[in-house]
Amino acid sequence: MSGATRAAAAPRLYDRTSELAAGAALAARAAEGSGGVLLVTAGPGMGRTALLDRTVRECAIRAHRVGAPSGNRVPWSGVRALVSALAPTPSAARRAVRAARGPEGVAGALTALRPGEPLLLCVDDLHLWDAHSRTALDAVWRASPVPWAWVVSFAGHHRPPEVPGSRVLRLGRLGRQSAAALLDEVCRAPLTASVRARLLDEAAGHPGVLTAMAARLSAADGRSGAEGGPPGSVTDDAVLSEVYRGLLESLPAECERVLTLVAVAGEPDPAAAGPGDVRPVGADAVLAAARAVRASPEALDRLVAYGLLRGTREALRFEDALLRRAVLGTVPPSRRRELRALLAPPYGAGAAVGAGAAVAGAEDATDPLRAAEEARAPAGVVRGRAELVRGLAVLADGPAGDAHQVLLLAASLLREDAPEEAAEARFFAMEAARAAGDAEACATALGGGDDIRTRGTGRSDESTDAAERDFRDGMRAALAVRLHEARAPLARVVAHDGAAEEPRHLLRAGAAALVLGDAPTAVRVHARALAKVRAEGRTALLPRVLEHLAYAELRAGCHERAAAHAREGLRTAELTGQRNAAAHQHAVLALAASVSGDRHAVAEHAGRALGTARPHGLVQATTLAEWSLARAELADGLAAQAAARLAPLVGQGPRGGHFALRMLAVPCFVEAACAAGRAADARAAAEEFAVWAGLGVDPQAPAQLARCRALLAGADDSAHWYGEAVRHHEDTGNDFERARTLLAYGKWLRRRRRPVDARGPLSDALVTFERAAAGVWADQARAELRATGGAVGGTAATSPEAAGELTPQQQRIAGLVAAGATNREIADRLSLSPRTIDHHLRNVFARLGVRSRVELSGLLARTSGDTWDTRRAPDARRTGP
Repeated sequence: MSGATRAAAAPRLYDRTSELAAGAALAARAAEGSGGVLLVTAGPGMGRTALLDRTVRECAIRAHRVGAPSGNRVPWSGVRALVSALAPTPSAARRAVRAARGPEGVAGALTALRPGEPLLLCVDDLHLWDAHSRTALDAVWRASPVPWAWVVSFAGHHRPPEVPGSRVLRLGRLGRQSAAALLDEVCRAPLTASVRARLLDEAAGHPGVLTAMAARLSAADGRSGAEGGPPGSVTDDAVLSEVYRGLLESLPAECERVLTLVAVAGEPDPAAAGPGDVRPVGADAVLAAARAVRASPEALDRLVAYGLLRGTREALRFEDALLRRAVLGTVPPSRRRELRALLAPPYGAGAAVGAGAAVAGAEDATDPLRAAEEARAPAGVVRGRAELVRGLAVLADGPAGDAHQVLLLAASLLREDAPEEAAEARFFAMEAARAAGDAEACATALGGGDDIRTRGTGRSDESTDAAERDFRDGMRAALAVRLHEARAPLARVVAHDGAAEEPRHLLRAGAAALVLGDAPTAVRVHARALAKVRAEGRTALLPRVLEHLAYAELRAGCHERAAAHAREGLRTAELTGQRNAAAHQHAVLALAASVSGDRHAVAEHAGRALGTARPHGLVQATTLAEWSLARAELADGLAAQAAARLAPLVGQGPRGGHFALRMLAVPCFVEAACAAGRAADARAAAEEFAVWAGLGVDPQAPAQLARCRALLAGADDSAHWYGEAVRHHEDTGNDFERARTLLAYGKWLRRRRRPVDARGPLSDALVTFERAAAGVWADQARAELRATGGAVGGTAATSPEAAGELTPQQQRIAGLVAAGATNREIADRLSLSPRTIDHHLRNVFARLGVRSRVELSGLLARTSGDTWDTRRAPDARRTGP
């Protein structure tokens, strides 16, 4: 462990029977030359380093017992810790890990330590390693050719690394009997019965606190309570701060400030409170005060995600009451008074602003301009900031229309004296209106000419003001379908904000790029926003950035990348309680699954998206989900059903789809309507789409329009329009849409009794669909090609090469099954239901010609080691899906 937490570790391990048994089992496997990964997680002072040390000693004892080689045993000649083996210090070890290029380089460096001998590698405090070093270690875990034994510890508020075949041990508090035995062991002087009982009560089984307080009380002969705690308290806040110091120092600065605000806000009135009383703390009050201490709203979200804070918005609380006291122990009394004045001002909102300026000045005395600005701010600014926080909360999990109205109110309150925050409120009000599919509300959120003001603080940024005006003017023109007026200002927004550092400006640039039809630029800008948000640890904003990035990748035709980012966004949205963002990510995953032809995944993700999108008025997510269902139906040959589902989405009016998605879904509707015999509806939609394509803002539109005309044209003209569609596709880069055109063209040629001419387009479409992992579309192309008498190719289903025909989702599931994961474990990891996993696995069995998990593991073991890894499979005995 790190820093002060080492001193708080217990000299002996109590209540750790199962954990010690797990360490002993790993030691036994290591001595036999086998491997495994043991992940130990706990809060500060809970003894995770002591457990690592005990495992090392157990390995040393077993190494001595193994002695000379016997049978298949490998001689054990010593225990090696990773840090001491690679370099003399942890930082040097991390540099050595990064210097070895790739997992093979790291594996080679470690193997060279003791060639042919078992190796135990201990990594303590993994959460303190930098991202590059953790990535290198992760690669070694996943791809190393030697089954080493690993013992890895990390802080309890960090998520465990995903290591195949690993076991996670979470160290909890001690029972009272064990806590009493530990206290008797570590206390050098006898304690009075009352002090001993009170200490056991207050320490609540925390071994680090018991050890540290025993040393403190031993020095005082245990005759009285310690100074510094609440009345009647034995435990000392200063000692608690020392025990928790490593945790507090590892937090980002703004998280530590918000944690301090919550701790101080929960302090009761000293004149009326009893010992241990804690007042309820509202999130809105904390967030309103957070800006004054240089902390963003995302800091509170990170603390909740870490598990350090719990509760509702009306009543936040510390998960660990001792941590709250440890935080208070680091705050001087004068500072507590300042924070209390900020959190609970006695003279109204104006006093809160003045207190905020005082606190900000205490934090940064070198910025008197900022302090003076805060002091002059009227009372409405405090309310505006509270409304901004409330609006963002509703935008994350609530009706989009409500979020729009609350954010507009925040913008009006902040407009005069906090223009940058007002611009932020307007932008997210527009985001809420966009999610709700309300173009008029989007225009309202953008505001008029007087809504963008030059900053009156002496620090105006004219280029930022110009970008605000350009975004407003360009988006208002685009919403009014005056795209000739929108191009120039939006192009300037992309150029200016695309190089910005603030994520909100990058999101704005990405939105402008999409309106201009430049999906690759939108992807690049949103990827930059993602990197910035990750680097700054802005957890609350991460799902929204991933939502924008995944959607831009869909528009660019990068369906697999969109699905990967949507899965990450879904996990983050669920972790931070942002159901609206989760609904959009489910919709993206459904649309991506409709490309791969995974019907059950389409149904599951679309259903989850609609379950939130409909009651919250998320028209964009609803449209994407319905579109994905229609695509899956069209791929299954259910053209009439697909056309009926798509008809409202491409129409106008209250039942219509999202204003920015209507035209994008028209080509799919035309194809379904033509196949269903609804030629008149298809022709009307195609004519409206022709107007849209003529605006020149969608690079895909000319090719898709030509395909629509080919479907609607007579026998003499269809060939011409198919040729035009293929020609336009060459300039767009969307391989999936090009393959769909080739498939339609090949079908048309075959039905005109021109099988030889049809083979070329169909073969090209088949290869493209297979490359894009679009399984159901590839099956259609393969069937059409076979009907022409052309060679389909392929290998026997039972050969190892057949695994390459699985979809990416099927490959992931097959790999996890081969590694020993259960259906429930796979479902949790991929955010799917066990029933869907079961369906996928049965399809895998059918496609590969196997009947059990054992046969599947054996087949995949014969394929490339870069793709499948069954060496760590802990249980290959299951025989059914």
